[in-house]
Amino acid sequence: MTELSLRPDGTADRTAGATTGPIASAEELRLRRELAAVYRLVAHFRMTDLIFTHISVRLPGPEQHFLINPYGLLFEEITASNLVKIDLTGRPVEESPHPVNPAGFVIHSAIHAARSDAHCVLHTHTKAGCAVAAQEHGLLPLNQISMEFYDRLGYHDYEGVALNLAEQQRLVADLGGHPAMILRNHGLLTVGETPAQAFLRMYYLDKACEIQTAATAAGTGLVIPSSDICELTARQLTGEDDSSDLQDDMGYELAWTALLRLVERVAPEYKD
Repeated sequence: MTELSLRPDGTADRTAGATTGPIASAEELRLRRELAAVYRLVAHFRMTDLIFTHISVRLPGPEQHFLINPYGLLFEEITASNLVKIDLTGRPVEESPHPVNPAGFVIHSAIHAARSDAHCVLHTHTKAGCAVAAQEHGLLPLNQISMEFYDRLGYHDYEGVALNLAEQQRLVADLGGHPAMILRNHGLLTVGETPAQAFLRMYYLDKACEIQTAATAAGTGLVIPSSDICELTARQLTGEDDSSDLQDDMGYELAWTALLRLVERVAPEYKD
């Protein structure tokens, strides 16, 4: 694998020629490594669909450039250097030995273009996520985990495989300002200001779907807290609450640091 390392002046040095073109900045290298870590975590937690689905991140600067996975590689094969730099149409902007699936960027490009805060867009086809996406009532506030998304989740009706650009406007409208969306009969989507935030949202959204499929499969009555309690819990979990006696404003940061330690143990080559 190609290795990227920082020169003393802060620019990145590529060896072995896996990618060519403009030398990556220190910030691009940081984002490459963070995004590669997210790909490895999605693989580790079994949220993949072979080579399909995508995670994209916006690079800083006015060019509207993004990083995305090379089409054909498993998520467990993604490294910082083999991520492909593309433009808003999903086309590579620098030479790469790897192909890109432009159709896979239809959903991502629409959200990146519409949401300045959506620096990272993460999309999955997990079993639990697809199961809840097929349920008429959508995600229910059955557990503390699912309450993070109470009234903070968009829904988009299925329109076939996302190959038509006309669907983009409806996708963006259905997501609105929410941090996550259920694509009905399709899967899950989260956005974040960072790859870490998008991943943690996806981890818990998928976990909420797992809880729901288990609870509904039991065939017994479901206990759903009042709307006031659901809203309070959502505010507590998203950092919007200032009425509780205690606050936890470091949990997600600590969780992400722990996840990076996990990646270092199970897939240290992600940084290459």
